[in-house]
Amino acid sequence: MEIAALPIPEGLKEHYIRSGITSLYPPQEECVRKGIFDGRNLLVAIPTASGKTLVAEMAMHHHIARGGRCLYIVPLKALASEKFEEFRRKGPVTGIATGDYDRREEALGRCHIIVATSEKVDSLLRNRTPWLSEITLLVVDEVHLLDDEGRGPTLEMVVTKLRARNPAMQVLALSATIGNPKELAGWLDAEVVTGTWRPVVLREGVFHRGAIHFPEGPRRVEGVSRFDDLNLCLDTVAEGGQCLVFVSSRRNAEAFAKRAAGALACHEPELDTASRELGSLAETEMDRTLAACVAQGAAFHHAGLRREQRAIVERGFRSGKIRCIASTPTLAAGLNLPARRVIIRDYLRYQTGEGMVPIPVREYHQMAGRAGRPGLDPYGEAVLIAKDALALQSLAEHYVNSPPEEVTSRCTSRAALCTHVLSLVATGFASSREEILRFMDRTLLAYQKKSRGPLERHVDRILTWLAEVEMLTILPGHLSATEYGSLVSRLYLDPRSADMILQALSCVTEYSDTGLLQLVCSTPDMLTLYVRQGDIPLLDRFVGEHGEDLWVDVPLDDEEAFMGFYRSLKTALVLQDWAAEVGEATICERYGINPGDIYGLTEGVGWLLHASARISRAFVPVHAAAVAAMETRMKYGVKPELLPLVSLRGIGRVRARRLFNQGITSPQAVADAGLDVLTPLLGRAVAAQVLSDIAARGRRRGGAGGEAPPPPADPQTRLPGGG
Repeated sequence: MEIAALPIPEGLKEHYIRSGITSLYPPQEECVRKGIFDGRNLLVAIPTASGKTLVAEMAMHHHIARGGRCLYIVPLKALASEKFEEFRRKGPVTGIATGDYDRREEALGRCHIIVATSEKVDSLLRNRTPWLSEITLLVVDEVHLLDDEGRGPTLEMVVTKLRARNPAMQVLALSATIGNPKELAGWLDAEVVTGTWRPVVLREGVFHRGAIHFPEGPRRVEGVSRFDDLNLCLDTVAEGGQCLVFVSSRRNAEAFAKRAAGALACHEPELDTASRELGSLAETEMDRTLAACVAQGAAFHHAGLRREQRAIVERGFRSGKIRCIASTPTLAAGLNLPARRVIIRDYLRYQTGEGMVPIPVREYHQMAGRAGRPGLDPYGEAVLIAKDALALQSLAEHYVNSPPEEVTSRCTSRAALCTHVLSLVATGFASSREEILRFMDRTLLAYQKKSRGPLERHVDRILTWLAEVEMLTILPGHLSATEYGSLVSRLYLDPRSADMILQALSCVTEYSDTGLLQLVCSTPDMLTLYVRQGDIPLLDRFVGEHGEDLWVDVPLDDEEAFMGFYRSLKTALVLQDWAAEVGEATICERYGINPGDIYGLTEGVGWLLHASARISRAFVPVHAAAVAAMETRMKYGVKPELLPLVSLRGIGRVRARRLFNQGITSPQAVADAGLDVLTPLLGRAVAAQVLSDIAARGRRRGGAGGEAPPPPADPQTRLPGGG
């Protein structure tokens, strides 16, 4: 089927043809035959690299040409950014929304395509964003994440709400790893497009005793070292290919990258440049290790890296200069980094309470799907490593020859239901118990379970609790959200978190930064750090010396709750150090974490502090100013005395401290200092910009300077042209 014959805009056809795409792949042809341009819902369950994104793109341009608006849902912020850049290059007005959860993002109503995470879309629904009712095409990327315990319930409720709000909306669901596509398509009223066709042949096998055992026969691999994973990697690089190695932990990823760097020993100008870029960001031993590895053609990739570090590594790999990346499974979750050979070295993962357990088959298929670069590789290979002959057979049976697990609803979780039941009432989707149940009848949960009984009992218990904590008012035949309940829903808080925060703020008489941080880190919404054995003496000592500052008591009779207390306290102490201007390297060494962890924690707690400030302002105003100050301190990582300075655009924790130490302690003092004094402290360009901003704000307010400009717009909400 030729691109020129498709009912898509001429500009898109020309773009494809210039890029060398003149005809459709077989699965893409099937999408056309099954009604992608006729408004039919489709579930497209085909292998990675077989053209799912192009199908979505064609469908979106088809809708836009007819005055429609498209919403593209992805699971990760990084993937949202990647898709945003990809779509905007093709012409449509494209926006991205992954930031603050209480913003309506009305400006995005100007866009033809909006790329967003499922959590952001949920928050837009809760804040009654008007343009959502104008969506004519919903694309759900990685739809198998309906089965994810964390993200699944939100994605399921978002899809159900959008379909209820926009009955005529077309739905396009995409995935490479679904074990029950027909059942999922039945829930979506969709046609199924499935198959195994790929543009690059994928060979899947298990390595044992010097050979990869493929179904079509073994392939020998030269043993140049005593490490099987390294031999497999060097074998691919020697043929001109690149390699991804998936391991179970950050430590393992870093260890493999060091071994690979030593064996590869590449020396090229592009690698030297990337290494210097990484070196300029280096503050910790991990940072310096990454720079050294990249200089020789290897890298590691995990959540402990800063965003800038990940970008440099990904760019180097896409250019072909970095020959191999050792990664934790996060890299397999949608980022476009294919390689000729993918090595799944660690197929066991530690789970609390269970020990080492096999990874899901779906996760194996996600990793294996990265193998084979269209247009660059003659084939792709996915290789597991067996420790013995018995493992050779079992790995082939369990992973290579097995389909991915079936997708099942995760909305049975009472915690998830509690959040979404409140949201249904607060946003007007339901105003009675029966309307809640009728809405739930449209979910995947109801489609798969068929029985209402257990769900009704869950809903009744949740409604009773929400009424007890005064988030809902229950009258005969009618439900309504209180002011408190509506605020909690708009703030995108778990109701249990909100109840903990309000109860604590209402009870404490003396405010404590430590108490506030420990409180928000104890809520269900906060991801907390793993506690090492070596952390316990530090934590015990802190409790002994500062126990009176803590707002959540030490649980003494429950071992699991006690470890949860330790995790929340360790997380709070990391954040407290950050807000006290302790250096990144010191924090990382003190708590055994990486720079990426610090940024992840500050991002997560920043939202909880913002929500706490809103709740405090509404119901416990005595603490509102202190909580709001901590929110800003956490955003910039500064002590209280630097708050006036970090309100200036372009002034972060380092520059603010430099100014303060020179006696320049306020925006007015900055204005008074002048360009000559500021240039050695900030650099001439930054100094000039800061002075210009202060002067502009002063003119707008009819004054002489003094007032700082407003902070920049949320960087995770972007319109074309950087708006």
